[in-house]
Parts: sequence; C-alpha cells; structure tokens
Amino acid sequence: MRILFMGTPDFAVSSLRRLVEDGHEICGVFTQPDKPKNRGHKLAFSPVKEYAITKELAVFQPAGLRNPEALELVCSLEPDLIAVAAYGKLLPEDILNTPKLGSINVHSSLLPKYRGAAPINWAVLNGETETGVTIMYMAKELDAGDIILQKSTRIGETEDAQALTVRLAELGAEALSETVAALAAGTATRTAQDHTQHTYAPMLGKELSPVDWTRSAHAISCQVRGLLPWPCASTDVISGEEMKLYAVRETGETVEAKPGTITAAGKQGIDIACGDGKVLRVIELQAKGGKRMAASAYLLGHPIQR
Repeated sequence: MRILFMGTPDFAVSSLRRLVEDGHEICGVFTQPDKPKNRGHKLAFSPVKEYAITKELAVFQPAGLRNPEALELVCSLEPDLIAVAAYGKLLPEDILNTPKLGSINVHSSLLPKYRGAAPINWAVLNGETETGVTIMYMAKELDAGDIILQKSTRIGETEDAQALTVRLAELGAEALSETVAALAAGTATRTAQDHTQHTYAPMLGKELSPVDWTRSAHAISCQVRGLLPWPCASTDVISGEEMKLYAVRETGETVEAKPGTITAAGKQGIDIACGDGKVLRVIELQAKGGKRMAASAYLLGHPIQR
C-alpha cells in the first residue's frame, strides 16, 4: 500500500519501522521541523526523521498544514492512506480526506478515555491499572474519530510513563500493521466512540511537579512515575531546596509521623511519611544543579540529621 506517514518522537518510529518492514510503499514522511537542542542550540532532527533518512525515505517538514501548499504537497504524493502517530500537529479536513482509504491515527490510550496530548502520563498519574492503544479514523474533533482496532495491556505496579511509552509504541506498531492489512483486504471495521465517556489528557506542566506529602503513598508514587521523563515530581523536604524525584518505592510500612517527615535514610534510600501513614522510599533523585543519582549516593555527600 502507498502510505504517507506523519510522526515525530521515538513513539512514532516503531510504527514507521513496522510499515517499512511490512513492505508498504512509504511515499513520504512528514515530521516536525528541526529544533535547537542542548546548550549549543544546534538544530536536531526528530527521531522519525533520523530513521527515515536511514531508509532513504522522502522527508517533509512543513511549518504548518493549513495552507494551499501543504494540501498540494499531500495530493502530489498520491497516498492511498495517511498514517499518523504522535505527529504533533492537527490535520485539516481537506488533508484528512485526500487518501482514498482515509487517514488513521495511532493513539496511546483506550479511547474514548484520555484524548489529548499526554494519555500515557495521565494513565499513570491517575493510578490506572490498564491502558492500551487505539487505531482510529481521524476526524475534525481531537481524537474523536471512529475506532478501527484496540489493544490493551496492564500497567505494571512500579512501571513509569517512560517505560510504558516504549511498550505502547510497539503495541501501537502491531495494531497499525493489523489495521493496514485489514484496510487492504476491505475487512476493517469502524465503531463510533461513546462521546459521553470521554476523558481528557492535557499537556503536562511544571505546576504538577510539587509533591503534597499529605496524599497517600500510592498517589505520590503515581505522581513520580507519571511525570517521567518531564517535568518530574519535586520536593524540598529532603534538603530544603527543590529536587527532582525519579524513582520511589512503596515500602508497605506504616509510621506515626507527620506527612513529609524523613523517617529513615541509608543505603536503601530515603524514607518519607505520607498522609495515609505509609512510607514512601525515594530511590533516585536529582538535586538542584546536580546529576541524577541514587538516593544512597546522594546521602554520602549530604548526610541527613534526624
């Protein structure tokens, strides 16, 4: 099948790679424009562009899609299908309707739950035990199109959003492969979403970072795991200055201590009392201006007096 692919981050690479491996003709790859990176502000390619170049695929990086030039470009590529995975731009209806088989999207949630920009993070933040991927026809409304295929997976008790993203990328690629095969065979189904059941997963912001230790140990664990790799949960109870938390563990222990009190600190990590009387152990952290490290390593240079 002749496919125009649109995607930008690592998550999307898995889907593009699978389409290539399945032998489809990738007539073009749309990805976000190169962006400055790190202190040198050198322009960096998106992961999708990097992969596409290795396969000698035609790469296009339009600044916007709501103009005649973008539509003309899409039409000139004559795709049978547009496949989108985390592209980062909304597609206008005239582009969506260009391919004869339509435009489909790989979305990392079980729609209609968690429409929006950060479905994986919010699933972890909210303590969900299950999530998955949805392949849907794209519509004018965000993530509201008819569902073609869904695949679900359990969220591990200690799994963070970063690790879950890697797994869902592969699950999404598998689902996309099956969907394209069904479209080619004329056997693909479509089911309208129950819009009354939809929830929204907005972009993350630094206002979500500060930890409220009056919450339960499990809720804080979900916060830490859900805010990876950015913006990360943060706290000032360890050193008096804000530091990022990268890994924690629910110990199951109970203590009679004010929430936010450090109850132990040593080789296993830093134990902090939570609002439900349970202990949360900080395993990995990053002090302001420092490097990410094990809490035990941090304690070697910053012993805690209790």
